[in-house]
Amino acid sequence: MEPRRSLGWPILLGVVLIGSIIALGVGWVLVSIAAALGSENAAFYWAVLGVGVALLVLVLVGVIVYLALTVKAIALSQRQSNFIDSVTHELKSPLASLKLYLQTLTRRSVSPEQQADFHRFMLQDVERLDTLIDHLLDAAKTLQRRPAESEEMTPLEPVLERACTTAVQRHGAAEASVRLDCTEAGLQVRGREADLDIVFRNLLDNAVKYSLPDPHVEVTAQRADSGKVVVRVADNGPGIPIAQRSQVFRRFVRLGSELERSKPGTGLGLFLVRSLVKQLRGKVTVKGRFPDRGTVMEVELPAG
Repeated sequence: MEPRRSLGWPILLGVVLIGSIIALGVGWVLVSIAAALGSENAAFYWAVLGVGVALLVLVLVGVIVYLALTVKAIALSQRQSNFIDSVTHELKSPLASLKLYLQTLTRRSVSPEQQADFHRFMLQDVERLDTLIDHLLDAAKTLQRRPAESEEMTPLEPVLERACTTAVQRHGAAEASVRLDCTEAGLQVRGREADLDIVFRNLLDNAVKYSLPDPHVEVTAQRADSGKVVVRVADNGPGIPIAQRSQVFRRFVRLGSELERSKPGTGLGLFLVRSLVKQLRGKVTVKGRFPDRGTVMEVELPAG
């Protein structure tokens, strides 16, 4: 595996360059002022000083911009490397499992009960691969599509019910572990149903997945005073540190080390959520669940 590039050297180099430019600039300004005060051609020196300061500022701005772009590029490279690790693991694990079950069924005589178990496990592996492919396709379509305001009105409650059912079935949780509460019957939002399905399917999937083995997820939808519709997905998982809440919506970002992570995923789910909510002229925020343990994802969408 290619070694990960560190952010330390670009930051250190940029700070040293910026400090050097500032030190040289201050020293040059002081020398120029001293020369101008003791010279008969003070106007000429002041003109040279002004031009020099302007050029110095341009160089300083260029170094700062270069440093920012370098840090951003290395951070993106690290996230892409994490994404490759994650996708490789997500592909290899179910494929290895499928291969093992098929080889066992081919080479050995197993009882009907074992065959039923093998078929169930293989179906779970296929669903895991199908979910991964859906994530990749959704991300590709979202990145390629230009934002456009939709005039389509979509009933919200059926979308939330499907997302809750899908998350419960996928992770084998009890139906009572996810509770849906729509305070207003017939609540509608402005946007394509397919986009809303992706948004809430990813939010509910994360809520249940990170709350296992005993998930308690609460989904509420209501019309706010601003006239918009607010959907809150609250779970009892480990929560997201405040310092990292702004990072989880970036592409390929997954908290923790990829080699030590036990939960499947690609780091695209919340990126899709934020991208689609933004296209729907809405807003998504992450909050803590106080005083309880967990996370609250809050989505604000224009009402139909």
